[in-house]
Amino acid sequence: MEPTTTAAKARPLRADARRNRDQLLEAAVALLPQKGSQLSLEAVARQAGVSIATLYRHFPTREALILAVHHQEMTALADEAGELAATLPAEQALQRWLHRLARYGSTRPGLGDAFRAAALTGEELLEQTYEVTVQALDRLIAGAAAAGHARSDVKGGDVLLALCGVWDLPDTPESHAQTDRVVRLLLDGLATPPAGRSRK
Repeated sequence: MEPTTTAAKARPLRADARRNRDQLLEAAVALLPQKGSQLSLEAVARQAGVSIATLYRHFPTREALILAVHHQEMTALADEAGELAATLPAEQALQRWLHRLARYGSTRPGLGDAFRAAALTGEELLEQTYEVTVQALDRLIAGAAAAGHARSDVKGGDVLLALCGVWDLPDTPESHAQTDRVVRLLLDGLATPPAGRSRK
């Protein structure tokens, strides 16, 4: 049996249904940073101005709603990676996007766990969300490597796996500072070694 997300994706939504879905996602985005995995579906429906039955037609579970938010926002973030690559030197594009990605995860409780589970669940939308993020990282790393500023033997999935740890931190100034330190550590690890010194 196909996952609900696949079936829903295969059928184009009517204009009113699409509007309701968009309003539900917008409401979830507003409430998710404070509530995380405890997000109340009733509160989301109330803020979106629709009935709980309408919410369940689009998102049968809390997890499905949260995953849809992650997918929408990670796709937008991946688009930003392309914009940065087109307007900045490759090394700066990689640095700036990694910082954005790290900070984003800290405002979305449960995202790290979702990505860590991506290879195990078989959930199509979760895998798509993971893939769009990895592909964006792969492009940025490849661009920096081609410019001589990054290693060519590291993949986007490697960096994302290392980054997931900071997404378990709370959304506080202290955690943001720690996140920035972790990103700098990752960027140092991605950098090409000085001339005459090889990596073991």
